[in-house]
This record gives sequence, structure tokens and C-alpha cells, in this order.
Amino acid sequence: MPEIHTSASPETKTLLPHEAQVTHTEVMRIFEAFKEANDARLAEIERRAADVVTEEKLARIDRALDERLARLDRLALEARRPGLAPERREARTGATEHKAAFEAYIRCGETAGLRTLETRAMETRAMSVGSGPDGGYLAPPEIETTVTQRLSALSPIRAIAGVRQVSGATFKRPFARTGPATGWVGEAAARAQTDSPILAEQVFPAMELYAMPAATQTLIDDAAVDLESWIAGEVETVFAEQEGAAFVAGDGVNKPTGFLTQTLVANAAWDWGTIGFVATGAASAFPEDDPADVLFDLIYALKAGFRQNGRFVMNRKTQAVVRRMKDGAGHYVWSPPAQAGGAAGLFTFPVTEAEDMPDIGAGTTPIAFGDFRRGYLVVDRLGLRILRDPYSAKPYVLFYTTKRVGGGVADYDAIKLLKVAAG
Repeated sequence: MPEIHTSASPETKTLLPHEAQVTHTEVMRIFEAFKEANDARLAEIERRAADVVTEEKLARIDRALDERLARLDRLALEARRPGLAPERREARTGATEHKAAFEAYIRCGETAGLRTLETRAMETRAMSVGSGPDGGYLAPPEIETTVTQRLSALSPIRAIAGVRQVSGATFKRPFARTGPATGWVGEAAARAQTDSPILAEQVFPAMELYAMPAATQTLIDDAAVDLESWIAGEVETVFAEQEGAAFVAGDGVNKPTGFLTQTLVANAAWDWGTIGFVATGAASAFPEDDPADVLFDLIYALKAGFRQNGRFVMNRKTQAVVRRMKDGAGHYVWSPPAQAGGAAGLFTFPVTEAEDMPDIGAGTTPIAFGDFRRGYLVVDRLGLRILRDPYSAKPYVLFYTTKRVGGGVADYDAIKLLKVAAG
């Protein structure tokens, strides 16, 4: 099997704690033990005498490796999570009008300051700060920025997709399905007239995503508690979970459209508007003989222009299966992260774990490969709204927090899927 070279962009380097470096060393050590145990299992299978003890040992090592990888991912995520910016800390003594008015609203339900800003905005035709009847008030930009940055670290597909911020309800993107004719021509030769491109339009509506964290009055009254940071921390995980599921398998009804819910066709019959797939050749699993060759076929189903920035997307269970595979030369095709905070590799391409990807099973598409920066687009509508509700769940105060997010396939040629099917 020929060697694969890629110029995929390196993982973002972050200053990780010493604990992450130690965990990364443990991952490398455990993977060596995993390879040794798996090699012993394969040798026993060839002798038609597979040992149950060897299988159990390999399963234990596999679980330990998954635990260390999960821990390493958690440490890297915490290191990437942005803290409060200096200007936000300074805002305790010299807040902007919007921030000061918003904090008064969050702590006490006082809306006079926000209404004053709303009146002034209407007079100057500036961006509205929102109103209670409209579904809440716009949070200061610092909170929105913090939530967006944390989502980029938490949401696996958002982290690798293209992201566009808009101020309207939808984002419309024109694209050319067929470009103008081009070619080389001599200096004095006649130029043939080029054909006009056929233009179409993609529409990405921004749907409403909400969370409703609850706080006690004691927490709200505590001046030492940064309520803005607290709200951001409370909503980030649930927003990321909802986004992750929708970007992968959303049906487009009041949510983004996932790349797995597009029309799927065999890659040989691919056309714009569909996602091409490569079959495993077995009805319910990978083929027994040379299973890694199927992944190799998936890589080369993608055009070279996309392949150089390609990455795999799969869940942890699927990655555990792929971890046992070897290429024709007997080398393991999966490799642990080269550095703490990095991504695991598969044929030297990075692997993104997305737990919303399906498990391996008949008819499923457990692995995606592509240039997701060009292939999938996430649309964020500017503005994070928060509505204070002290009445619905007494004695707690609810903070109904909403943001608008859209998403869908931007380039159908940039993503390919592996489908578990006989052919």
C-alpha cells in the first residue's frame, strides 16, 4: 500500500498543564502495550487457537487507552477554554453603559437602564439591545464572544467547519455549479467566447437554540459571583451538545441540517446535491481481510484539492475498531496524538471524535472523511438574548438564554462517507 502524504493544517498548540503531558506519555505507553497484545491475538487467530485470556487483556488495554484519551481531551479542552478578558475584569469599576445596565437587569430585574439604551438606539438607528416582550435583552458582546469561543472548543463539528456570522435571519450563498470555460491560448490567437456560469443559491436559515439555567437568589445577590461568566458556563455545554447532534444528523426542521441527512449515493454516481459514499464490502461490519483498505478507498474518493486538508470524523466506539487495523506492510494505521492536546491520526490524517456519529452496523455511515472547513458551514446570527424569569420556578430565577444558529453542507464534493454495506 503506497504511503500517504498530507499537508493538513497542524493542530492549534496551547499551553497545557503538566498533567496533560503526563497523560500523553501514558497514552503512548498504553498504545504500545495495545499493539503488543493485538499482535499476539492476531498470531493466535492465524494458528486457529485464539486465547480468551488474550482477548480479555486486549479489551482491558483498549478501555484504558480510551480512558486516557478522554482524559487528555478533557485537559486540552480546559486549556483552550477562554477565561475572562482583562477588559471584562476592569468593567467592575468602569463598565460600559450596556454592561452596567445588563448587570442591573440580571441581578435585580431592573430594566430602566436597558430601556434607556433601547430608546437611544431607536433614535440613532443603532443595533437594538432587545426588550422583554421580544424575548429578552441582548447580552453584552463580551458574553456572546465568550460563549462562541467556548462552543468552538466544545462542539466537534463547529471546531472543524467553516463559520460565518450574519446579522439577518438567513445567510444566502450563491455558487456556480458549472464555471466558465477556460484554457491556454497563444498571444495572437483568437479567444473563444466563454460560457456563462450556471448560478444557484444556497440558503442557511438561523434557527433558535435555547437553554434555561436556574440560579438561587443567594447566588444572584453575591457580589463576588460574576453572573455573566456563570451564565456562559451554564449554557455552553448544552448548546454544544445540541449543535453537535444537529450538525451531524439534524433534519433541518427548526434546527440545522446535518451532513448525514443529505441524499447519499455511491461515489461513482455522485452529483451535486448528494453526498458520495464508499461501501465497506461487508453487510454489517468491515471486511475480515484487509479492512484498512476500505479506509484507503475512502481517502482517495475525495479529490486532491480537498484531500490535502482532509480529516476523519467518527465516534469513540468506531475509533476503537479502527485502532486494531494494519496496512499491507503490517503497520498500524491509527496513531495516538503526536503531542499533548493534538488529535489522533489515521493514515496521517487527523481524527475528530464526534459522539453523534453512528456506531458500526448494517446500513450505517460511521465514518466521514473530508475538508469540513469547505464542506460544512455553520451560520451564527449575532446576538445572545437573555430573559430573566423569577416567576415560573420559584424560589429559583430562570435565565432563558437564546442564540440563533444554522448549518448545512456548503460543498457536496468536499465530504465523503463510509457506508457499512455489501456494495
